[in-house]
Amino acid sequence: MTTSSLIGQSRNARHRVGRRTDPLLGKCLIALGSVGALGSTFLAWTWTSAFPGNLTVTGYPGGNQLITLILSILTLLALGPALGTSGVPGTRWMAPRGCVRLLRGLTLANALSTLYVVVAIAWELGGVANYVAGSWVAGISVVLPVVGARLLPDDDHESAPPKPAARAIQILVVFAVVMLGLFVADFGVTTGYSEEFIGFCLAAGFAGRGLAASGLFERFSALTAANRIATSCAVLAAAVLFAFLQSTDAYTSVADNILIFATVALGLNIVVGLAGLLDLGYVAFLGVGAYTAALVSGTAASRYAHVVLPFWAQALIGVAVSVLAGLLIGAPTLRLRGDYLAIVTLGFGEIFRITMNNLDGQSGPQVTNGAEGVYGVPNLRLFGYDFGQRHTVLGHTFGRFGNYYLLLVFVIAVVIFIFARVNDSRIGRAWAAIREDETAAEAMGVHGYRFKLLAFGLGAGLAGLAGSIQGHLTSTVTPDQYTFSSSAPPNSAFLLAAVVLGGMGTISGPLLGASLLFLIPDKLQFFNNKQLLLFGIALIVMMRLRPEGLVPDKRRRLEFHERETSAEEPPELSVPDEVEAEARA
Repeated sequence: MTTSSLIGQSRNARHRVGRRTDPLLGKCLIALGSVGALGSTFLAWTWTSAFPGNLTVTGYPGGNQLITLILSILTLLALGPALGTSGVPGTRWMAPRGCVRLLRGLTLANALSTLYVVVAIAWELGGVANYVAGSWVAGISVVLPVVGARLLPDDDHESAPPKPAARAIQILVVFAVVMLGLFVADFGVTTGYSEEFIGFCLAAGFAGRGLAASGLFERFSALTAANRIATSCAVLAAAVLFAFLQSTDAYTSVADNILIFATVALGLNIVVGLAGLLDLGYVAFLGVGAYTAALVSGTAASRYAHVVLPFWAQALIGVAVSVLAGLLIGAPTLRLRGDYLAIVTLGFGEIFRITMNNLDGQSGPQVTNGAEGVYGVPNLRLFGYDFGQRHTVLGHTFGRFGNYYLLLVFVIAVVIFIFARVNDSRIGRAWAAIREDETAAEAMGVHGYRFKLLAFGLGAGLAGLAGSIQGHLTSTVTPDQYTFSSSAPPNSAFLLAAVVLGGMGTISGPLLGASLLFLIPDKLQFFNNKQLLLFGIALIVMMRLRPEGLVPDKRRRLEFHERETSAEEPPELSVPDEVEAEARA
């Protein structure tokens, strides 16, 4: 046994000193509490319908009770291996580092989500007199598993990697997990009130933390890495299936805005995440694409109303003008570095907004109608398909927002393909070298200025592509939509926060960050006046607890946690070093 393993075991032993463990009592508390919480979902949690969520019905769960029901079932399933039995097939695969960590995450998620609703009932309705039997059972039951999970001994070893399954089995697992993620995301997007959404966020966040601690995410990442084509097909199928799950356009419109936000965030991720260039005025390129497409769309509000181009031509012109704007701005400024580059790009964003305001026929030429913007932008028509009309596809009727959603799914798939191919190419390696140390990269023959200008132009082009669709989706393009910090996303501050919070240099990170940063203000309307404050707090917490982002790049995770890794796993000593250390002792 090596010295490092002995030191690691001694540290784990010291960590367990002072904390009482009672496996039998812990397992009993988890089982009893989970069964009680499960049963409480079939009881009423309050007597009045003044609290949203249909919590007054006995016999079937409704609202947040569905979250408690699902988490209780998952806890009981994960308890099987902890009891010493085989449990449900696949449970051990879900927890390669041990089921205790998984149990702690699930029980904490269930407790926080359920207790939040129970406390909210008393808070909003005016006291605990509004509780009924079901709320008392739920509140007490969800606490017992948390206590029981803390009484279980820590997992000391990881399970051996499973034998590689047949390729068909691996693909089926990938599709099953992706489709499960689709239904979880659909539940979060379609929550009808703030209390249900907050409960969902608490449940998903802490359950995800437990799954990550159990090693499931790493195991699934290895599975998707070995089946990239199947994973891409599964994600694309899930994205299309989301539109078929919606009966109205109420939530499809939210998904449209999320996809536009995510597309622009991926473009910014090329500039910030891959090339390491801090751009604080990136949303201006989205505006360039939107204005360009709107002005040649044939709207009566355009000075060039007689020019009516098909959408493919509008998109190409929007991308070309955005790339040109990126090159014109980047050429004189990309010789700067760090804070100076950030200040210049911030100035460019404000210059764009002021210029669009001044092109009103009074302060300057009549081009953009000033603050009124270009309004009445017509709906898209592509190959005879009018995106403003209702269409029936495979028995499902798509409205206006459903049509745009399918188009945006195709566009973001193209953007993801471009991002992935560029990241894995010689250009992506050059960007990584510039990001790490530009001086060293240039000494090794990498032309820093040229590659930075290429990143700036490519990122601007992707933003222009998203803008050419956004103008038709919103039907109005105004300067106030493209500022550093406006009342609603997308803006430069939100885009940068999506990239940083999600994980720089990855594909799924900005997508997740953009989804969260758009959904949270949309669902929690009472936070509208405090968005910047909340995002500032979120950034501080993230920089303290998870500086690499929610979905980190492997290299960045190692960089940020290098000190912790070296402290937990000290390097092995050679035989002469061990002898010298003993002599010194």
